[in-house]
Amino acid sequence: MASERPIEILLVEDNPGDILLTLETFKVAKILNQVHVVSNGREAMDYLRKMMGTMTLPDLILLDLNLPEIDGRKLLAMIKADEVLSRIPVIVLTASSSDEDVLISYNLKADGYVTKPFDMRQVLKVVACIEEFGISITKLATARA
Repeated sequence: MASERPIEILLVEDNPGDILLTLETFKVAKILNQVHVVSNGREAMDYLRKMMGTMTLPDLILLDLNLPEIDGRKLLAMIKADEVLSRIPVIVLTASSSDEDVLISYNLKADGYVTKPFDMRQVLKVVACIEEFGISITKLATARA
């Protein structure tokens, strides 16, 4: 059996309150993954390009759509158009419940779409789903290493 390791998560979020809520919720849910936070699309691409050079890419990207500099839709398109980066699962985690945003995200090859909840119980449910997704990613990541 492959040894399991914490998965690396890149959280792309510009709202400090949402960042804090996400990180605190991970703590409450006892999710022990490594989380790196960037606050806009340009920082996300810079981080991903830097990590490509070290071959330590994140195992999962949590992506807000409404970002400064490079918005989440454009960033998602850039990630999925890159041969190496396209292998990273991307879950859109956004306040928008617009059918258009959902459709655009899936057309751009998002691996999931979650509307940000504003109730702590809902947040914990979202985190539990992400944790289940993360467990399967951990197994895939260690198998490909």
